[in-house]
Amino acid sequence: VQLVETGGGLVQPGGSLRLSCAASGRNFGYNAMAWFRQAPGKVREFVAAINWNSSNEDYADSVKGRFFISRDNAENALYLQMNSLKPEDTDTYICAAALEASTSRLWPTYSYWGRGTQVTVSS
Repeated sequence: VQLVETGGGLVQPGGSLRLSCAASGRNFGYNAMAWFRQAPGKVREFVAAINWNSSNEDYADSVKGRFFISRDNAENALYLQMNSLKPEDTDTYICAAALEASTSRLWPTYSYWGRGTQVTVSS
């Protein structure tokens, strides 16, 4: 099973990026998926989660109203649209998939992890 994130990069404050996560080796259409972020030496931080059929989304307070999570079960893919980016959003963004169908903010809930994509917000 692999989760591969793409779409990171360098962006100016106020800019936008769209992250993608391509899953292979297992169909995650009935599983919750999420984005976390982590900086070197820091704790992994919850960003957003979506349940199996996209009927429920959950966001960290720090990104609510700016970031939007979505998924395409036919493509076995997860996305994160990030708008109005701030320097404090700079991190490695990591895709995760759970064995459960419902969302969770707790990283131990998630059994599958990508390696991450770097997002740097700087002028």
